[in-house]
Amino acid sequence: MGELKEKNKTTVNTPKEVLFDAFKLMCTAKTLAEKYEANKEITSKYVHATSRGHEAIQLACGMQLKPQDWVAPYYRDDSILLGIGMTPYELMLQVFAKKDDPFSGGRTYYSHPSLDRDDMPKIPHQSSATGMQAIPTTGVAMGIDYREKMGLSQDYNGENPVVVCSLGDASCTEGEVSEAFQMAALKQYPIIYLVQDNGWDISANAEETRAQDISHYARGFNGIEVRTIDGSDFDLSYQTMKDVIEIVRKERRPFIVHAKVPLLGHHTSGVRKEWYRDDLEEAATRDPYPKLKDILRSVGTDEADIINVEAETRNFIDQEYDRALNADEPTPESITDFIFAPTPITEEKGEREPKGKKKTVMVDSALFAVRELMAKHPEALLYGQDVGGRLGGVFREAATLAQQFGDDRVFNTPIQEAFIIGSTVGMSAVGLKPFVEVQFADYIWPGLNQLFTEVSRSYYLSNGKWPVSCVIRVPIGAYGSGGPYHSSSVESILTNIRGIKVAYPSNGADLKGLIKAAYYDPNPVVLLEHKGLYWSKIPGTEGAMSIEPDEDYIVPFGKARIVQEANADKIAAGESCVVITYGRGVYWTLEAAKSFEGQVEILDLRTLNPLDFDAINEAAQRHSKVCLVTEESIEASFTLGLAGRIQRDNFKSLDAPVSIVGSVDTPAIPLNSILESALLTNVEKVKDAVEKLLNY
Repeated sequence: MGELKEKNKTTVNTPKEVLFDAFKLMCTAKTLAEKYEANKEITSKYVHATSRGHEAIQLACGMQLKPQDWVAPYYRDDSILLGIGMTPYELMLQVFAKKDDPFSGGRTYYSHPSLDRDDMPKIPHQSSATGMQAIPTTGVAMGIDYREKMGLSQDYNGENPVVVCSLGDASCTEGEVSEAFQMAALKQYPIIYLVQDNGWDISANAEETRAQDISHYARGFNGIEVRTIDGSDFDLSYQTMKDVIEIVRKERRPFIVHAKVPLLGHHTSGVRKEWYRDDLEEAATRDPYPKLKDILRSVGTDEADIINVEAETRNFIDQEYDRALNADEPTPESITDFIFAPTPITEEKGEREPKGKKKTVMVDSALFAVRELMAKHPEALLYGQDVGGRLGGVFREAATLAQQFGDDRVFNTPIQEAFIIGSTVGMSAVGLKPFVEVQFADYIWPGLNQLFTEVSRSYYLSNGKWPVSCVIRVPIGAYGSGGPYHSSSVESILTNIRGIKVAYPSNGADLKGLIKAAYYDPNPVVLLEHKGLYWSKIPGTEGAMSIEPDEDYIVPFGKARIVQEANADKIAAGESCVVITYGRGVYWTLEAAKSFEGQVEILDLRTLNPLDFDAINEAAQRHSKVCLVTEESIEASFTLGLAGRIQRDNFKSLDAPVSIVGSVDTPAIPLNSILESALLTNVEKVKDAVEKLLNY
């Protein structure tokens, strides 16, 4: 464990030219902060924070990163951005949320960067959720580690890439940060967690919010080396970062650099320091700016040169400020840009039912799809809870894959749903395609923060630079008395997260085809797989078994499938209806429809986002009567929203209100099989709804 280092102040180890370059950048950062404050009536239109007090450690880091490296700055890290080569003008475009803001095109806050330039370190999308960058950034290191093990990494003349994740000490109290530390320590990823400790949360100080600082907290993570330093001393900071970066490049293991710094600016422009701070005088004594000036003087820098830098910087910032203030605003039309990255999969292709093949259970169709993709694409890998070689998934959905592809491509993770989901951001950024699994839909809740904040928003808030390409598999639904913790339906939550695609197939052929489509889709995909259909053990679900499609079979997202047609004469006589459903709902409906020969069309949605509105509206207009069947409860659900849209879009064509069949609205699904059965949608409920609709 490294301790706070006291160095001989007469000894300066950093070259004079580096010190002078750092001073120019630190002067720039300080002048920017002062300019923002002097014009706070204008600059505070959009919330921002600055690096004032943190500049030394940030510049010591940013100035030493190379184009092959990756960095995740947080919201007050504008000095890191200056250190890697961003210009003051580019930073000010962020302050004003202008069209040419290089990170998000005016969509997100100052110092919430995303960058993909050949001559600078890469920055995946950075959100504003406290500490949440730790998991995606650890995912980057995880991906780099994988590429190196698989022989897929690029040669950088012996200078391997390193990953830097910047955090505030207060943010390390977030549980998700510990998930990142756990994985980095367990797997020895090449990542540096730069923890800047200014002793404050927002208005709460360290004594109120933490039992120990990060250097002591980190002792619980065996395998992460910690260096604790005075982060206001540029020379010490530069030498520490130089040493740590060199070690990580060579030895490929994780570090924490704990830099103690003063906070000299406001928490943000919206939370001003004078409202709550009682330590401003003490903090000012640790200002890195005069400290660096003293170091420059000690190595023989002319005072005139220092004064000239300050004057030139003020003039330059004044000019660039006016230029940025008058830059173009985003156009209203751009609001819908970059919701989804264009997918190459737009048509159903391949052979759905090849001759000479027997039917297989749904879970095996999925297994075969993943196996084919992994055999073809070395960048594909699979991880999650219990998917490794010992078990191959609790539903055997990954059986034999670890044996075939090795433990580096198919492996278990700790019980960390947030990490499982959020790491896909970093894995995708380095060009990999992860299949990840959340063991039951009930367990997705700890991962929703990452899914919503990081995964779903990356493409949109990076202005199209960083789509997240991943496949998240989630066994779902009630089956076999799974009880309140293994039976839930979560599609209504997921379909309300913009920026992800959601599939819910009802049979093995569609599941295989959708897995193929999901793999080649550049967007994040959640596959909901009803565990009661995996082996068709529920009476009436034999149709979930299917002839395994060929290797080239693919089902595009947003294309529904007619499972059963109504007779033309029944349609012409107005004696038909369409039941729109998905997942297990298909089988309840098929059984119920036997009582209404030729009268019921069944439309299987297959994907819930995007929806096939053309097929939905055509069916509604063709039959004039619509029933929706779901396993979820109805209130505030995806299905209720769909009913509203159908009625809005087809009001003049409908002869009856849209009918909905769903489960009983309870907080949880009971364990007892009688109670489970009473709660769920069933054939009789569907039959009753269809009969009433036909007789309306």
